[in-house]
Amino acid sequence: MKITAILHAAFVILFAAPMNAQPSKAQDISAADQSLDAFFRAYLDADFELSPMRATRLGDHRFDQRLDDVSPAAREKRLELARRTLETLPQKVAFTELSRGAQVDFEILRENLTLDLWLEETERAFENDPRLYTGLATECAYVLLTQSTLPAEMNLTNAIARIRLVPAMLIAARENLKHPPRIVTETAIRQNKGAIAFYQSEILAMIGDSPQRGTLKEVSGEAANALEIHQDFLEKVLLPRSSGEWRIGRERFAQKLEKVLDAGITAEQVIAEAEAQFVETRRDMLLISRQLWAKYFPKVPLPANDAEGQRETILRVIEEVGFDHGKPEELAANARATVATLKQFITDHGILQLPEPDRCQIIEMPEFQRGNSIAFLNPAPPLDSASSSIYAISPPPGDWETSQVESFLSEYNAQMLKVLTIHEAYPGHYVQLEYANRHPSLIRRVLGSGVYMEGWANYCEQMILDQGYGEGDLALRLMQLKFFLRSIANAILDHKMHSTAMTDEEALRFLTDEAFQNEGEAKLKVTRSQLGSCQLSTYFVGRSAFMRLRRELQREMGDAFALGRFHEAILGQGSVPVKYLPELTRAGLDPAQEPR
Repeated sequence: MKITAILHAAFVILFAAPMNAQPSKAQDISAADQSLDAFFRAYLDADFELSPMRATRLGDHRFDQRLDDVSPAAREKRLELARRTLETLPQKVAFTELSRGAQVDFEILRENLTLDLWLEETERAFENDPRLYTGLATECAYVLLTQSTLPAEMNLTNAIARIRLVPAMLIAARENLKHPPRIVTETAIRQNKGAIAFYQSEILAMIGDSPQRGTLKEVSGEAANALEIHQDFLEKVLLPRSSGEWRIGRERFAQKLEKVLDAGITAEQVIAEAEAQFVETRRDMLLISRQLWAKYFPKVPLPANDAEGQRETILRVIEEVGFDHGKPEELAANARATVATLKQFITDHGILQLPEPDRCQIIEMPEFQRGNSIAFLNPAPPLDSASSSIYAISPPPGDWETSQVESFLSEYNAQMLKVLTIHEAYPGHYVQLEYANRHPSLIRRVLGSGVYMEGWANYCEQMILDQGYGEGDLALRLMQLKFFLRSIANAILDHKMHSTAMTDEEALRFLTDEAFQNEGEAKLKVTRSQLGSCQLSTYFVGRSAFMRLRRELQREMGDAFALGRFHEAILGQGSVPVKYLPELTRAGLDPAQEPR
């Protein structure tokens, strides 16, 4: 998931940082709180100057015509800025004088800077991840053409200026890259082919008629040629020397997980809780499958009640549910229809107040972005919240065989697509991030927690069904449980692939035999676990935090507990690390204690 944004109006709209226009809320903040806000704005100004793409992603368009300098000297400047900012933060801002809300912001900033420095020192992505450069080569233009609210021709002018810089950036990339893991280079090779296609044809289709079409065609051709040269390097030079180890080991995994999740929980606690929840969720799936068995197999005896028979029961019912699916070209349209029913249900049942106006676009995923997931949500940038969010859904690739397409559509059947849309859009990622963009704290808008974001979306999958969405459809509930089982399996796979000697074959067996994923989905997940660490744990850890907090507050408040008010109190905090949720949500439910 990405977070992007924009800036200003008129001359100010173009060149003054949109950071100056905060969401409306009480402006009478203390001098200490103001000092933290000013400190962070000064840091962002310096950081955006060195990282133009970060500025664009967040919605500050002052540097849209520039591309990140990826040379070692430039990277060292960015690191030095982070070190200096971390060192001077407690000198410039008096922590004890801050309001409690601002103290949380202070800690969020401190931990983010610490994590950035730790990741650079331990992972050195610019040397070990060629995907960074392919992504930079395409995203530098794509984000301007799809999510900037500046005039279309200005966005195109800036995109052209950036595209001109792509060939030099790729030359620097080849100088940076050392010995990445082979699986990372293989993935970069596939993605780079998509980047070539993007500049050969897709980008021109995006802009339609424009006075600058000829210029765009020229510079896009140059970028495509540069990417073809880079493709040759990836295949013939980098791949043979890609001897790096993708497994980071138990000790570093434990360190990274605590830093990345910032959830107040250890790696050992995560795996223990996930394995227990895995057993419980499979039990629930068995119960639902037994209730559905007679519907799908009216004359067939229920399989034997042993481990093998229970697995057969679940698997065969899942397969039957999977036969109810749409056509590849209908996936986006089906998602739009689901959105309409979801929005009506959310309003009618007081789940929460939906954002107005609705700025969520539902599109078919562009070809060059396919291959990593079935869907994603690109939210409106926090500094350009008037921009649209994009819920993109990927049909199966055009070169797949019929059997592969059928397997894909079975996995993302009619019921699973509803669960996916709950997660990505309503009331999941889209709704939550629209709320987050309203928060008055610039730190919270810019430095959002991925654990919070994924946790909320996963919590919503069960919550909305519990409230009656789907009218008790057992097939829908089974798919929700299957989707949740996937989140639990993600955390287990994440831990075992990096903290143990789990092999690819063992991982595949676990995902297909125990978590009921089809082989294609399972292979993609194994690859994903090798391409990075700790992100796969965010879904389960975040959801657990939301479920735990809800249980606690319902017990404490009794009949006074109101679900909609609870949800809005949570969403009103911004995307904070989940370790702060109990304190901040309780304050949000008590107007007398509410922090800014």
